[in-house]
Amino acid sequence: MPSLAWRPLTVVAALLSALLLALSPLYGYHRDELYFRYLAEHPAWGYVDQPPLTPMLAKVSIALFGDTLTGLRIPAVLSTVVLILVVALITRELGGEGRAQVLAAAGIGTGAFTLIAGHSLLTLSADLPLWSAAILFVLRVLLRGDGRWWLAAGAVIGVATYNKHLIALLVIGLAAGVLAVGPRRILRDPWLWAGAALAVLVAAPNLLFQAMNGWPQLEMAAALSADKGAEMRALFVPMQIVLFGPVVAFVAARGWLRLWRDERLRCLAVAYPVAAALTLISGGRFDYTAGLIILLFCAGVTQGLGPALAANGVFCAIVGLPLIPVSLVGMTPVPQVNEVVRESIGWPEFTAAVRSAVQTLTPEERARAVLLAGSYGEAGALHLAGGLPPVYSGHSQLHAYGPPPESADVAVAVKYPRGGLETVFQTCVEHGRVDNAAGVDNEFRGLPVLVCRGLRMPWSAAWPRFQEYS
Repeated sequence: MPSLAWRPLTVVAALLSALLLALSPLYGYHRDELYFRYLAEHPAWGYVDQPPLTPMLAKVSIALFGDTLTGLRIPAVLSTVVLILVVALITRELGGEGRAQVLAAAGIGTGAFTLIAGHSLLTLSADLPLWSAAILFVLRVLLRGDGRWWLAAGAVIGVATYNKHLIALLVIGLAAGVLAVGPRRILRDPWLWAGAALAVLVAAPNLLFQAMNGWPQLEMAAALSADKGAEMRALFVPMQIVLFGPVVAFVAARGWLRLWRDERLRCLAVAYPVAAALTLISGGRFDYTAGLIILLFCAGVTQGLGPALAANGVFCAIVGLPLIPVSLVGMTPVPQVNEVVRESIGWPEFTAAVRSAVQTLTPEERARAVLLAGSYGEAGALHLAGGLPPVYSGHSQLHAYGPPPESADVAVAVKYPRGGLETVFQTCVEHGRVDNAAGVDNEFRGLPVLVCRGLRMPWSAAWPRFQEYS
């Protein structure tokens, strides 16, 4: 077994961490981060649209490092450090010497998706190291013949369910591979079933929450598939190349061939197309296969790739990090390629537009007013802004934190259709529209800000109309 290249790996981790921390205050919060910050004030075993891990990471990070953009993002940086260490261990497990370990760590560490996940606190941030750790322990079972590593794999898989239930794709892909191409002897290993039992035990509180609440995430997944399934299917193949950059994709294709030719690891080669097929059938996001692409890249990495991976890293950094000045980024294709950039720009202008509408209210109206936001990002931004009426939203988990008080007969509303609001209020008047100085075309640019008065019905009757999964 090759030794682990600790010193150069530490340098890679330190340089990448310094870069991510230095850039963390730029652009602004991503809409998901605003949501996680909101959910962090309502700790729970789960939410209708996701498990609790990422919101709880937000809560802990804010408590430890302060309620700032950088403070919120420190778990994302730490997750990236863990990821590149695990990538090096996977490469070592596959026989890679020190140089190959460093190339693998640097190649994945500077991949577009890794940089995005390290810059902003997303569910992806913790998902990548969790998937990679589970894959590492499965490799140790297959290559070392020591079934006790199933316990470690089971523990990680159980923990991963608190971040995303998508770790099931890895389990299904691996099971399909073992049944199709072997090695089937591992099915007789009691350690395998002990690991599976441990995974279920660790995941039980989260799964119990879902069961007791009618499996809301299944409803959410169906809504997402109906909303964006066709778009995700069309983007799936090209985005497999863009996820970590074209050089990583090329090396990953070579790694797939290596796994296929090794009878011990052929089941892992099968896991990728199985996960890809399930993603396409369900209309899931193209990044659901990211963890397996990391494995394929580690299997394919060889010496001599340094210059190509450096060029790949520069390309990915331009796409994935806030390197372009905010005043210029709207003139580039980056916001169209990178949704995180697109949805991180313009929040000050958004809150200013809403604040301007609030200032038109009389003191008596303001005392009875609420803010209505049709999406969790906008709700999170208004909740963070301060000095405004209380915020309510029917989007995803936030619907559970309503309805507004019955005395609230005045509302400043964004991202709700005027026609729908006028079934609840007697009048709705447009105060203005949201714009951003950068000219980035995102979800809230051009939104009308509506001032509504006079309830037609009690909030207890109206609030169910506001519920939305998307």
